Amino acid sequence: MKLAASETNRSLSTSPAHAHDMLKFSWNATDHVKALTPCRFLHAPKPRLLPSGRRATAAAVISCYPARKAPTLAVISDGSAWVEPRSGSSADRLRLGSLTEDGLSYKERFMVRCYEVGINKTATVETMANLLQEVACNHVQSLGFSTDGFATSSTMRKMNLVWVTARMHIEIYKYPAWNDVVEIETWFHKDGIGSRQDWILKDYANGQVIGRATSKRVMMNQETRRLQKVNDAILDEYLIFCQRESRVAFPEENNGSLKKIDKLEDPAQYSRLGLVPRRADLDMNQHVNNVTYIGWVLESVPQEIIDSYELQTITLDYRHECRHDNVVDSLSSHEPDENLEAISQLNGTNGSATSPATEDYRQFLHLLRLSGDGLEINRGRTQWRKKPMS
Repeated sequence: MKLAASETNRSLSTSPAHAHDMLKFSWNATDHVKALTPCRFLHAPKPRLLPSGRRATAAAVISCYPARKAPTLAVISDGSAWVEPRSGSSADRLRLGSLTEDGLSYKERFMVRCYEVGINKTATVETMANLLQEVACNHVQSLGFSTDGFATSSTMRKMNLVWVTARMHIEIYKYPAWNDVVEIETWFHKDGIGSRQDWILKDYANGQVIGRATSKRVMMNQETRRLQKVNDAILDEYLIFCQRESRVAFPEENNGSLKKIDKLEDPAQYSRLGLVPRRADLDMNQHVNNVTYIGWVLESVPQEIIDSYELQTITLDYRHECRHDNVVDSLSSHEPDENLEAISQLNGTNGSATSPATEDYRQFLHLLRLSGDGLEINRGRTQWRKKPMS
């Protein structure tokens, strides 16, 4: 959404030049004009080309004057590749997010609440993961692509198919504190037999990149619980909203999001047995929420690591779904750190201070499995950096 501040509050009834100075909202898909005061229709300017090259054939000029603000221009495209606006809900009006100008990514701002911070007086990794999930759901809602928040197309719903997360990789270079505002941008694209969603997290106050994340998703049949390849009909529906050119959150060669996670074998160095899903851990599909697995993984991390280090990177491979009546064991062990030198440079390449020494980092392998039959649910890797001196 492109915003250009108005220089004056003059009337727009005569000169078209005034329209250039107005606050502009580009309705690439389902952006909504969040006008909370009465508005009146002025006129419809001539069709023009959007920055993407598409022709905007439907437009409206709406005059709104909250506290003597300049009028608002809303351009609505009715091209075949665009989604027509739907009526805005209260959530739409209050949400601090919108599609970007090309309509292919989505940005939203969040303020960190007091109940979202942990013992370090900063947001927890679970908080960050929940925000990633929230902005991803709001993205597809804003497109009108899916009304259930799970990015299912009409063809997918007819075929009883859903997207499931196969891998999640999160890197946090600086955790926001209570009352900090975080801006998250997200976008998705086709990736092999599935899809990929990427995120960039920034400190809204200064624009500093404080984190990045990516997830790999595959398609599953809800009846058979088996994975299924994306067919052409679904691909046609999906590609409309994907990036036209390659854009990834982790462009570095051999980055951590691609690294294989070996299975942790017994005996593990650390364990936490008998973890049981709470009712609050279940999502809208009656399965354990993806973020709950992060908490379970951290339950078996030794206390001395929790006390002296903070989590920098977490990678999880989701291998089997977990239901409300399952009992889970969490296992962790130190992982050989032959790549520790590269790990210590992560902050330096992403806008934060470089680690003073490689010994300030620790790395673990993790395994979540069912207590009864030992079925592997999840395997993971975490990387930890020494807490900054207070």
